[in-house]
Amino acid sequence: MRLIPKEVKFSDHFEALADKIDEGAALFLKLAEGGFRSPEVVARMKEIEHEADNITHLIYRDLHTTFITPLDREDMYALANEMDNIADIIESTAVKMEVYKIEETMGALVHLASLLKRSTALMREAIYALRRRKSEGESILKMCVEINSIENEGDQVLRQAIAHLFEEKGDPVRLIKWKEILEDTEEATDICEDVSNIIEGIILKYG
Repeated sequence: MRLIPKEVKFSDHFEALADKIDEGAALFLKLAEGGFRSPEVVARMKEIEHEADNITHLIYRDLHTTFITPLDREDMYALANEMDNIADIIESTAVKMEVYKIEETMGALVHLASLLKRSTALMREAIYALRRRKSEGESILKMCVEINSIENEGDQVLRQAIAHLFEEKGDPVRLIKWKEILEDTEEATDICEDVSNIIEGIILKYG
């Protein structure tokens, strides 16, 4: 049982996890912009999800084997869990697009994917800044507010896109496929907001 806090190592793990998520979001945006015939991109996204799982399990392991943690154990567990959920849903949505044989895109998907990438980039920046939370608390809180604003914009984009889909008199199977893909993409931004809420709570607690 270790008695010495391992803040540097925990920070390393969370930063590595944020890197993986942001890389996955960048690749998802590439798919959304029309890279549907890129099986290597989806393959890399599957690798990223697996790598993110491994990092998350390292965090869980260290939480169980470290007596004194730099932040509340519950906050660190929740942060790791929600971050891993983002990696999971990005990968599962990409796989769903592959299974559904999506070969065209729509503006709403590109918009949502770009919002997701903005959210993951801000989340990554906030995670890196947590090392200096005493001096950068105000900046981190601003990032959290921006992530929440992005999520609100994503809600609006999704509602408009779903309404447009139901107004179309097209293939109902196509409607179902696109509804799922759009909803899953927007859900990823929802989880980014959940992560930002946890980070905000940490800053307010330890600031």
